[in-house]
Amino acid sequence: MSGDVLLHAKTWRTARADARRRGERGFDFGPMLAGVAPAVRAADLAVCHLETPLAPARGPFADYPAFSVPPQVVPGLRGAGFDACTTASNHSLDRGAAGLARTLGTLDAQGMRHDGTARSPREQQRPLLLDAGDATVAVLSYTFGTNGIALPAGEPWAVSLIDPGRIVREAAAARRGGADIVVVAVHAGTEYMTAPDDYQTAVVDAITRSPDIDIVYGHHAHVPQPIDLVHGTWVAYGLGNFVAGQQTAAPRTYRGVSVQFELTAQPSRQGGGFAVSDIAYLPTMITGDDPSRPTTRVFDVPAALDDPQTPARLRADLRATLADVVADVLSRGAGSADPGVDVHLLRR
Repeated sequence: MSGDVLLHAKTWRTARADARRRGERGFDFGPMLAGVAPAVRAADLAVCHLETPLAPARGPFADYPAFSVPPQVVPGLRGAGFDACTTASNHSLDRGAAGLARTLGTLDAQGMRHDGTARSPREQQRPLLLDAGDATVAVLSYTFGTNGIALPAGEPWAVSLIDPGRIVREAAAARRGGADIVVVAVHAGTEYMTAPDDYQTAVVDAITRSPDIDIVYGHHAHVPQPIDLVHGTWVAYGLGNFVAGQQTAAPRTYRGVSVQFELTAQPSRQGGGFAVSDIAYLPTMITGDDPSRPTTRVFDVPAALDDPQTPARLRADLRATLADVVADVLSRGAGSADPGVDVHLLRR
């Protein structure tokens, strides 16, 4: 799972320039994501978080605070190896019900599965079930709010809002609907804070008591947050930005973490089902914040440091990113929380 796909104008300027290099018009997000694609493609199931509404193919496009971004990012994400996107975020309604519907229609047309926003009550009530190896995985997506924008009149199901009781009920329904593994994505937290806030921890405390929820992870803070074991359930509180171009003085917004959970079938004498057996986390780094290096790229940090072709000018930033992300991820003791689960860097 990766963090926020939060496109700003500098990201689509890069995608337009990359398309021109290929002699094409429009946008090409493939080169931007090429550095992390091998790690994403290696997973049986890879899930991104599309934070912003998608515009029509030719725009108009808009940056913060009311996003409307190039839909060409979707084939870029598919090409990088993602199978599905969560869509419940505080920006889900930036372009109203029409923007929400356009976003889901675009995802459908590109074969990208999704959960978190819906065009009908039936769509909202149907859990997102995905194949991963020998297991069926349900991915459920929720957000703390929509930046004060009211849900469309008569459409309370349009955006899935965080309510612990509801999350537990829907996780149980997904289990009854055929899910072997239930994963919950929570869009919440205090922006730019590497520690989870009281709201995050309260929600996590409530939902991890459910026997139907196997993994919880989050996004929205735009910076990496810790992995923790809560009531026996693994939680990745915040994955930071996967790709973004935020105009902020907070340096960690250009640092993210993707997390790979390995789950193993359990013997019937142990209750059967699946349990987390390994957790690998991948520090990522976005370039483009420095005016001297304006091209947006997403780097697999360990792979880039291992690559002798990586420019010397990037290595100091990569090393700093690695150190900070490791510290953030392990700040609640995840490395020793369960002796049967190894929490370690993802290397390829």
